[in-house]
Amino acid sequence: MTVRLDPLDLAQSLIRCPSVTPVEGGALDLLEEVLGGMGFQCHRLTFSDEDTPDVENLYARLGTEAPNFCYAGHTDVVPVGDAAAWSVDPFAAEVIDGNLIGRGAADMKGSIAAFVAGLSRFIADRGGPAGLKGSISLLITGDEEDVAINGTRKVLDWMTQQGETLDACLVGEPTSNDTLADMVKIGRRGSLNGFLEVHGIQGHTAYPQLADNPLHHLVRVLHPLVEDPMDGGNAHFPPSSLQITTIDVGNPTTNVIPAKGQARFNVRFNDGYTSATVEQWVRERLDKAGAKYDLDIRVSGESFLCPPGPFSDLLSNAVENVMGKPPELGTTGGTSDARFIKDYCPIAELGLLNATAHKVDEQVPVAHLQQLTDIYQAVLQGYFLA
Repeated sequence: MTVRLDPLDLAQSLIRCPSVTPVEGGALDLLEEVLGGMGFQCHRLTFSDEDTPDVENLYARLGTEAPNFCYAGHTDVVPVGDAAAWSVDPFAAEVIDGNLIGRGAADMKGSIAAFVAGLSRFIADRGGPAGLKGSISLLITGDEEDVAINGTRKVLDWMTQQGETLDACLVGEPTSNDTLADMVKIGRRGSLNGFLEVHGIQGHTAYPQLADNPLHHLVRVLHPLVEDPMDGGNAHFPPSSLQITTIDVGNPTTNVIPAKGQARFNVRFNDGYTSATVEQWVRERLDKAGAKYDLDIRVSGESFLCPPGPFSDLLSNAVENVMGKPPELGTTGGTSDARFIKDYCPIAELGLLNATAHKVDEQVPVAHLQQLTDIYQAVLQGYFLA
């Protein structure tokens, strides 16, 4: 008889694995052991790049037939920051006043534990994995919280080479805002970073006519970027937003006009843009300002939308059955590995509260772990038994 796993026990075990990117920390070892015991065929995949550390990943699949329902997530976590500011050891996974505290509790080891527990109960209720009409898989990376080069993207490339296909994917990122499961994300905004350098002529502040102050130009060229809204948003996305994140000069003196000034900005753009049209929008305004500049653009991800349909309906119904209220379908927040998977199959994201993710004393109510387990189990039942 298949074991019915407790999400709290599994979440605690995962948190006690210090898997700060890119260190595996034992988290994938633990999942491989648990999933292997449930009959999954597990593949440990290590990828590298000449400029980044090696990263370990896990792809596990139960069954060989279509459809293949995939859960995607990451076991890597951000650093704890100031450990002395935590009320407990960040990797002790203590439960205090009904809350599980630890790095990764919300983002996103708690969600992984809930899915695996819900999966174990789904299989147990069926009397075991025999007779599953389709497949269930997990794509777990150790490279989501950093540069995301040797993680999900390369696992997907490997899967394509192996003839693996996905028919639907649930990403367990912390999407809940005020109450558990109050939002399912069906898309994400794109993210673009701009590195701007404006040039001038160095000189003495007493003789400005003999210099060309790049900072005056910098102020002038930045103003058009923030003066008018990029757009007004649409039915599924909020307005696109350009935010200046830093202005740097590096001038230690008070009587020297510098030769250059730099600024950086981030654009979160909706599906009315691509990264190419965002760059065009920025350059048009910089050119009109008439300064000599260099601009380097780096794109973290394109915007995307998986329109409401059968998969989002399935998740909404599962949430309503457990929580008594359907979720909002949204696209807010930062980027996630869903931006890579969306090219392979319908995708949506549903997980725990995001309020303490990456913070000191990151935590999740134990009751939420149990409820999310029930939701995930209901999702599997709806997908395979409908």
